[in-house]
Amino acid sequence: MKPFQLDLLFVCFFLFSQELGLQRRGCCLVLGYMAKDKFRRMNEGQVYSFSQQPQDQAVVSGQPVTLLCTIPEYDGFVLWIKDGLALGVGRDLSSYPQYLVVGNHLSGEHHLKILRAELQDDAVYECQAIQAAIRSRPARLTVLVPPDDPVILGGPVISLRAGDPLNLTCHADNAKPAASIIWLRKGEVINGATYSKTLLRDGKRESIVSTLFISPGDVENGQSIVCRATNKAIPGGKETSVTIDIQHPPLVNLSVEPQPVLEDNVVTFHCSAKANPAVTQYRWAKRGQIIKEASGEVYRTSVDYTYFSEPVSCEVTNALGSTNISRTVDVYFGPRMTTEPQSLLVDLGSDAVFSCAWTGNPSLTIVWMKRGSGVVLSNEKTLTLKTVRQEDAGKYVCRAVVPRVGAGEREVTLTVNGPPIISSTQTQHALHGEKGQIKCFIRSTPPPDRIAWSWKENVLESGTSGRYTVETVSTEEGVISTLTISNIVRADFQTIYNCTAWNSFGSDTEIIRLKEQGSEMKSGAGLEAESVPMAVIIGVAVGAGVAFLVLLATIVAFCCARSQRNLKGVVSAKNDIRVEIVHKEPASGREAEEHPTIKQLMMDRGEFQQDSVLKQLEVLKEEEKEFQNLKVGRSPAPGGGRVKAAVPRSSSPTASSQTPFLN
Repeated sequence: MKPFQLDLLFVCFFLFSQELGLQRRGCCLVLGYMAKDKFRRMNEGQVYSFSQQPQDQAVVSGQPVTLLCTIPEYDGFVLWIKDGLALGVGRDLSSYPQYLVVGNHLSGEHHLKILRAELQDDAVYECQAIQAAIRSRPARLTVLVPPDDPVILGGPVISLRAGDPLNLTCHADNAKPAASIIWLRKGEVINGATYSKTLLRDGKRESIVSTLFISPGDVENGQSIVCRATNKAIPGGKETSVTIDIQHPPLVNLSVEPQPVLEDNVVTFHCSAKANPAVTQYRWAKRGQIIKEASGEVYRTSVDYTYFSEPVSCEVTNALGSTNISRTVDVYFGPRMTTEPQSLLVDLGSDAVFSCAWTGNPSLTIVWMKRGSGVVLSNEKTLTLKTVRQEDAGKYVCRAVVPRVGAGEREVTLTVNGPPIISSTQTQHALHGEKGQIKCFIRSTPPPDRIAWSWKENVLESGTSGRYTVETVSTEEGVISTLTISNIVRADFQTIYNCTAWNSFGSDTEIIRLKEQGSEMKSGAGLEAESVPMAVIIGVAVGAGVAFLVLLATIVAFCCARSQRNLKGVVSAKNDIRVEIVHKEPASGREAEEHPTIKQLMMDRGEFQQDSVLKQLEVLKEEEKEFQNLKVGRSPAPGGGRVKAAVPRSSSPTASSQTPFLN
């Protein structure tokens, strides 16, 4: 392969590597060694060396600089490397228009000239001979950058209060290396300044800040102080100066008229100021927020309650600075809530603590009451209810009154976790032969886990069983469980219905009886009708012995039959319902012993609270009195005959006096 073909191959590979981004030093060296091997075989051991190599240099930004590279008798390709990246092949540096390769190529001169040095040219450079496989020493080119013009904060005139010390700050930015700052007064250096440097993001330039403190006795009005910044790029330095002007700031007085004032009335703020130099601006604000519509000495506005606690400020500015003064307004306003009371959910027996806070002007009075009671519970911000009971649950009101101005109130709810409370009517009514309903109203927090109806040997929690349906509905006030009975018969009016509710805190039971609508009137009529037959019977008994004997035999037979057929109903529930309800006629020798036995049985089973048992016993006594009036044949039938009282039948003629409980 001829030399020019080898050169062409190298150029093609270099351009390809440029496309792929393979510009690192290693790639160039490998290519150089390949070319060197070929070149040596063609030139029979010719050795080349540098007569001039690039040297470390420093150049001021914007100035030209040349890096030398001479390889005598070498006419091959020369590659310039910048921080490990190739700038181009030979003298073709078209990608970097600010760079040129200059010198006599035939004499082996391949100098790199930078037309106008910039900060990005600050780098390490190498000159590499590709075919000769030699490289120069790395040369560091340092680009010096002079600082920006120094700036003294607050200049060119510094206004200073009489008697105050002077603090001057001068910064010189974007220099490489960092600038040095000195302070001068009347041509003499002022000592005692402090300095701090900051490296910029490019990692090369730096900014410097110098702070000078001058005590009040060393400051004179009209004095000029100079800040001078220098570095290697600008040895003569750059400087700036300020003039000290000792003045006094605005003296401000802020008045408000009228005071006190009712809310929504108009007041006038007047801001008077004396200043040297003259006032340049008035600025008004409320609670730190600028009032855009106000700009002069006077500000008029309608005030609300916020002006009582949020001051209005007037800021007066002159060339020296600003003075700010604030005033609140004595506004009379009704109660405003500052701390909202929160509703509470507490367990039975715990303490409940409510808090509410109001603000008002003039001073207000706080009153805590329970809604509907009218009793004052507290006049403090905090209401504490000790060892709450379920009857403490309800709405509580925190009321605040500002005399002659207004009042306000907040309502909260106290919810007490405890066992259910059933508050249903113990006697409810229905029509014979019609559909009837028995309602059980339960207040419970938390809500009841279970509600069960029981009567006789039946238990039903939900759904339908025969003529009976149970439905439960939740309302805002509580839970309503309804037992619906279709086609009511006489026996339904003689049955005791038990509604029981449970939650995690306990249970409650209510005994409910169903009465026939208008039964009171019927009972009165029945007694009247009954008195006439009795007189007739007595007359017949006196007048006719045979009739008397027949009547006596009938009564004896009835009593014997009834004594064998004591009415006894059992109300039981699933798992934990154990309630027995026994109906018996009086005049029996066992009656006096029956109630203690029943009460003891129920207490032994321990499934209901004692209150529930007592309720049932009271109902039993009422039932016994009622059965005294339900004698067979007492009430006349519509056809003039007699009707018998409805008596629940036993499940079998041999049914025992105590039905087993359901499990």
